[in-house]
Amino acid sequence: MEVLKESMLSISKHISNIARSLNEKEIVTFISSMQESNKIFIYGAGRSGLVAKAFAMRLMHLGFDIYVIGEIITPAIAKNDLLITISGSGETTSVVAAAEIAKRANAKVILITTFPNSTLGKIADSLVVVKGRTKLIGDKNFLLRQIKGEHYSLAPLGTLFEVAVLIFLDGLVAELMAKLGQSEDDLRTRHATIE
Repeated sequence: MEVLKESMLSISKHISNIARSLNEKEIVTFISSMQESNKIFIYGAGRSGLVAKAFAMRLMHLGFDIYVIGEIITPAIAKNDLLITISGSGETTSVVAAAEIAKRANAKVILITTFPNSTLGKIADSLVVVKGRTKLIGDKNFLLRQIKGEHYSLAPLGTLFEVAVLIFLDGLVAELMAKLGQSEDDLRTRHATIE
């Protein structure tokens, strides 16, 4: 159980560092883009996709017109719409393709990433940088990582990025609730009743 505790403490320390390092201007732009859009679309691949779906649910609870890319009820994206993309590397092929399609439709694209100078970073209209080790970072040599003190097994692959983004987006939901004057009771009225 020692590894479990050490892992949790390591991840929570990373989250605290992220909270202190967030760029407020990026967040203000993110919120205003959401409020100004007609429809919001969200997309991430793999575990980033699961984080995207969790955020989409909360945006629906807040009353936003939100769609998850890849679901069969997702409509066409158009001008004055917004695509929120989540990719730690900023290079995920399917997410890059979705962003390119959104840009051709004259929609805005926001990227949440660790790498602002990535392919997606260059496509996006704006971004939010959430620092974290993605599955692409780190020395491939196990012994060298241990000597350097890089114990990635405590948060393997993209865990730090994905968990940080999940918590960042949940914090953003609380910020949106305050800005929109909504309470948990308001969100509850839009919560699923058939489960």
